[in-house]
Amino acid sequence: MEEAGDPVGGTHTWDGQPNRLPKKWRHRDVLRDTIFALSSGHGKCGVSVIRTSGPASLDALQLLTRRKQLPSPRKVTLTPIFCPKSEELLDRGLVVWFSGPHSFTGEDCCEYHVHGGPAVVRGVLQALGGIDTLRQAEPGEFTKRAFQNGKLDLTEVEGLGDLIHADTEVQRRQALRQMSGELGKLYQRWSNRLMTAVAHIEAYIDFSEDDNVEDDVLTAVDEEVQRLRKELEEHLSDSRRGERLRDGIHVVLAGATNAGKSSLLNVLCQRPAAIVSPIPGTTRDVVETTLNIGGYPIIMCDTAGLRDSEDPVEKEGVRRAKERQGEADILVAVVDSSMVGLDKDYLLAHLQGFLFARLQADDFSGVILVLNKVDLLQQSTFNHLQGLCGDPDLPTFCLLSCHSGQGVGDLLAILRRHLEDLCGDPMEGSPSITQVRHRQHHTKCLEALQQYSVYREQDLVIAAEELRIALRQLGMITGKVGAEDILDIIFRDFCIGK
Repeated sequence: MEEAGDPVGGTHTWDGQPNRLPKKWRHRDVLRDTIFALSSGHGKCGVSVIRTSGPASLDALQLLTRRKQLPSPRKVTLTPIFCPKSEELLDRGLVVWFSGPHSFTGEDCCEYHVHGGPAVVRGVLQALGGIDTLRQAEPGEFTKRAFQNGKLDLTEVEGLGDLIHADTEVQRRQALRQMSGELGKLYQRWSNRLMTAVAHIEAYIDFSEDDNVEDDVLTAVDEEVQRLRKELEEHLSDSRRGERLRDGIHVVLAGATNAGKSSLLNVLCQRPAAIVSPIPGTTRDVVETTLNIGGYPIIMCDTAGLRDSEDPVEKEGVRRAKERQGEADILVAVVDSSMVGLDKDYLLAHLQGFLFARLQADDFSGVILVLNKVDLLQQSTFNHLQGLCGDPDLPTFCLLSCHSGQGVGDLLAILRRHLEDLCGDPMEGSPSITQVRHRQHHTKCLEALQQYSVYREQDLVIAAEELRIALRQLGMITGKVGAEDILDIIFRDFCIGK
């Protein structure tokens, strides 16, 4: 073990004087590696940001800038940046010093804003790597340290990741709301209430015989558990809108062969994403592309035309098409308008015949009917079909021509309304579940609360354990739960032992 006065991880000399780590970092309990990495994107750019975090950040800053006086925290300073070994000037850049705990990670941090040329970035990274108290950061390690130092909970960490990967405006708004801590605060409020219930029931079990705990405490616990169950059930009954926004809403194009599904996909994504051919059965597999419609992220899937075929490859394509229909959040049924009868019953039968994997008992929720190739229709036929719009027995539909572009704007407007109904505005109402992990822990928490009610009259000790299980499941979402918290509530609320 190193002596208290020894430098941690070695000594550097600068101007002939040993350069030691700050005294506050010499205690064994707070020793940590100092890490560094490029925090901005790779490739040529105007400015790149390189970050360090840990007890040797000040040491590295002094070595690279030759500054004896520490820059003011959170203020940008223009300075030359040198290589400590060769003493070569690497760049003239900006440095920002963040003194812990007032930093992203909660540790001493420094950011180097340098010119974004690969040679400059490589030179600064090599200079930092040449300091033996620093090491290259592992993926996500800066954010991991922020979590470990209490700067972020797990939901905020996940929100930060979602913000970095957000492709659309609605995704950005949802990620910002989660990163602000609103979702974590909701879960923490539930945890605090459940923690109080656990503490009270444990106090009743351990101390009720000594008359230190009143009998009506169990009634209060029962009422609190019922309230929590109701709130959790409402939170879980959100139609997965938060997860859909995060991962993308699945929109599936389905219908008979040569109805124009691939042409419609190409029109919507404005590029030849799928092969278009007059030969029936051209599309054999699922073709996916991502789109941004009104700020909502969608995964548009073109599927094989539905028909009976002896070709084993096409049969597999049809099977996959039917499978995707069942998984779709929104199903766009594409119909060749020149090939169907004008009678509403015939049109319904046509839909039922091809879309049986999705439609049951005339349920058209989440279905959009597209009558394609209307440029081939006579005006009287077009007017007749247009008169069917709004018929309550038919799904929402529009008349469209992939060839002329007629009706494409109408389809986009209909799609946007469906997306808004499906996902809503992430900034309104209670924050939504955004991760499958959250839903799994909430479900297990709710199951444990339900089991509490089952065991409540049979065995109070087992019932209390179910509450502890529920509390652990909530704690796994935010990363915050501990036995010490329960003990604090027991002694605070009951003053047991004085």
